[in-house]
Amino acid sequence: MDTGTFRGIITGLLILAFAGITWWAYSKRRKPDFDEAAHLPFAEDDDEFANRDKSASQDGADSRKSKGDRNT
Repeated sequence: MDTGTFRGIITGLLILAFAGITWWAYSKRRKPDFDEAAHLPFAEDDDEFANRDKSASQDGADSRKSKGDRNT
């Protein structure tokens, strides 16, 4: 088997993989899952601020200015 045959086989396998992923993504069975994922940015959560960074200052000021730059 020479290099050209090997490259041809790899190209064929990649084309089949692309076609399979495309078929999977556009299948009707997956549509409800993708529709739900598409609406996630618009979903409202009760714990919107639960993951807020506690070390960040409340007024939005840069915390390095008040504490001094420790890298110098």
